Amino acid sequence: MDKILVLDFGGQYNQLIARRVREQHVYAEIRSFRAPLGEIRGEGYRGVIFTGGPNSVYDPAAPRCDREVLHLGIPVLGICYGCQLMAHLEGGEVASAGSVSEYGKTELCRAESALFEGVPEKSVCWMSHTDYVKRVPDGFRVIGTTEHCPAAAIADESRNLWGVQFHPEVMHTEFGREILRNFLFGICGCAADWTMEDFVNASVCRYKEELAGKRVLCALSGGVDSSVAAVLMHRAVGDRLTCVFVDHGLLRKDEGDLVERTFREKFNMNLIRVNAGERFLSKLAGVTEPERKRKIIGEEFIRVFEDEARKIGHVHVLVQGTIYPDVVESGVGDAAAIKSHHNVGGLPSVVDFDEIVEPLRTLFKDEVRAAGLELGIPYDLVWRQPFPGPGLAIRVLGEVTEEKLAVLRECDAIFREEIAAAGLERTTKQYFAVLTDTRTVGVMGDARTYGCTVALRAVDTDDFMTADWSRLPYEVLAKASNRITNEVRSVSRVVYDITSKPPATVEWE
Repeated sequence: MDKILVLDFGGQYNQLIARRVREQHVYAEIRSFRAPLGEIRGEGYRGVIFTGGPNSVYDPAAPRCDREVLHLGIPVLGICYGCQLMAHLEGGEVASAGSVSEYGKTELCRAESALFEGVPEKSVCWMSHTDYVKRVPDGFRVIGTTEHCPAAAIADESRNLWGVQFHPEVMHTEFGREILRNFLFGICGCAADWTMEDFVNASVCRYKEELAGKRVLCALSGGVDSSVAAVLMHRAVGDRLTCVFVDHGLLRKDEGDLVERTFREKFNMNLIRVNAGERFLSKLAGVTEPERKRKIIGEEFIRVFEDEARKIGHVHVLVQGTIYPDVVESGVGDAAAIKSHHNVGGLPSVVDFDEIVEPLRTLFKDEVRAAGLELGIPYDLVWRQPFPGPGLAIRVLGEVTEEKLAVLRECDAIFREEIAAAGLERTTKQYFAVLTDTRTVGVMGDARTYGCTVALRAVDTDDFMTADWSRLPYEVLAKASNRITNEVRSVSRVVYDITSKPPATVEWE
């Protein structure tokens, strides 16, 4: 199987690069820029991609790989910081762009080259840089320019060294997929021989070996991620897996019963349901700060699992359904922290398990769904709406109470019913209601009211790293709003969130 090395220099999009490669059915492996040269040489990679990063290459403390990576005789593609590093290591000059830095959509003018085969002479690319290649190294030529970047793409064709200042991996680069395809197949000569079946089979084999003889506890929320993780681990370790479903009292309407029924009847797994609503709500009493909510819920999850593990005897391994956007947003590694996910940034410092296994940690949401279908999980379960681990606690702004949760459950159920009735379940990737902490004046039955404000949120995305708000039909929004204000007595106003990610996140907290 051909494979590509993605050498990570701390950029936000490192995993997205690997994902774009895997979309072309070529296996991609991410390793730190500190990876030893001997190990890289011995792995038989068909090509190497240098990721972006937040540093300046001329800073003595900036991350650098061994220069000899460029001299292994295999193609290298540098992206953003990776392009600048390539130029710097080979004797070029990188400098600050000063007041003419480029961010966002930019017109690219390209020259003829193998990297731009089939790409129009002018197209839109996505720039995000404060430095630029001021002078290209000897042996390199400029193959792409923008208005403010004289070396937007460079190449030394004789040594198969390629660099682009822009980000071909993001969807905003108009022909980014074609550029990566040219590198993978035209330049590296890869075969498209990797599939999600390979990922599933390799993961099952890996955990059969690594977890042989060990008892395994899976943190099952009933959402897509934890469900796929549970079925994957069940295939690997069989009846040594026990799934613990913590009903923390923060689930959507009727969700607890649905989760229990699904896994007992469809998968015949060892399942323990823990009704811990009072326990979680007591911990959240008086708490209004979003990060504090997440960390409380994360720690309490672990404590509940530890309690259940003690009841069934020593358990060696805790399995969680962490996926890559959770990791990035929680600021793991060099990435900036955006918010703590209960199963990443919210983990307590000490847990009573020998190890924590996260089999989906390298996958994006759409890849998780593909893995679920490969595992034989029913289509309806695989395509259920994403639901955050902290549940409705981060959709109730301010203090979380049972009264607020009851209001939000009804509003959320109505919105989801109207989306389904309009046949829009597949055209928008996530949709839900938020109970804000704002009260507004209304009028019902000729009398003044002073009730809650509910926000509706729906987004379109393919990876949840970026997202755009869904242009839902006005008729659907109107019907949902009318039903909510008529059927949920304490709500006097409904608003629709039209903010994309970035600058917002998908969730409100």
